[in-house]
Amino acid sequence: MKHFLAFLFFSSLLFEDINGVEASNQNHNLYHVRPTKLFVFGDSYVDTGNIIKPEVVSRKFPYGITFPGKPSGRFSDGLVATDFVAQAMGIKSPIPYVSKESVGKEQLQYGMNFAYGGTGVFTTLTPLPNMTTQIDFFQKLLTTSGNIYSPSDLNSSIALVSVAGNDYSYYYIRNGSVAGFPTFIKQVLSQIEVDLRRIHALGVKKIAVASLQPLGCLPSLTVLSSYQRCNEPLNALVVLHNKLLQQVVAKLNSETGKHSSFVLLDYYSAFLAVFKKKGTNLGSKKFETPLKPCCKGNCGNVDEKGVKKYSLCDDPKSDFFWDNLHPSQEGWRSVYSLLGKPLTEFLTKV
Repeated sequence: MKHFLAFLFFSSLLFEDINGVEASNQNHNLYHVRPTKLFVFGDSYVDTGNIIKPEVVSRKFPYGITFPGKPSGRFSDGLVATDFVAQAMGIKSPIPYVSKESVGKEQLQYGMNFAYGGTGVFTTLTPLPNMTTQIDFFQKLLTTSGNIYSPSDLNSSIALVSVAGNDYSYYYIRNGSVAGFPTFIKQVLSQIEVDLRRIHALGVKKIAVASLQPLGCLPSLTVLSSYQRCNEPLNALVVLHNKLLQQVVAKLNSETGKHSSFVLLDYYSAFLAVFKKKGTNLGSKKFETPLKPCCKGNCGNVDEKGVKKYSLCDDPKSDFFWDNLHPSQEGWRSVYSLLGKPLTEFLTKV
């Protein structure tokens, strides 16, 4: 049963990510000193539209029904993590990398998003850019694109990194067991350290790194308990990943001296806190069943007769999760209401 649960989770994590706003600038000028550009690397938790294939679920209804009112390439009903970080900075969400040739220079001023849903630190089953390739895109942009971003631009920018869940799904599918996970987790963290050093060396002086969310609490697994319980053995592996990630961040900060360049966004604790409080007093509507998704089933897909393979809740604001893997806009809002203080301190630290 344990292996069945793990397989169910990992296969759904990978394949839904493959198949599955510009943030407003509303009164977010709260900080005296903050970066002016945002560069984003990672997977579907931060992707704002880099996958343009129409068969990808983020390009299908009902994705995007809350914002912008139609599918935009975000794996949610509306805003995702990237948008809330941009709001905290007081800027618009940076454009997806694939759109860079079709927008004016004004839209480039907020930075750029290199994240692709379904990708990982290493190569996954998706034929999409992993972290190394995403950073390659960034480096090429800096060296061959007519000085879009100057050294001073980079010095006053922040990078957001959210990655690794898909690495573990691919590992399980490839190996059929979680037995070797502790060793593989160390390999993932070793590469993450390389990636963070590389982004920093390219000139981005502030880097926010998201910890892994409690993967055992995703609806793809909690459905087996009628959305009542998380898979704690899986969460224990996530705790190991996050512990090692915290050590990497501490190590990198010790090397940069008193002007710490890296901050850990503790998704794991924030998600669990929201689940415990059911969103109450977090600036969100109450989530009656936090582990239940708004869009149940094979969200965004229909059969050969056009019949929906999913069911939709009445109000996406009532659910923390949008689909089997991804938070709703309201879910992300509740998470960032908890992460606001450490993020603000990081943004304004000179």
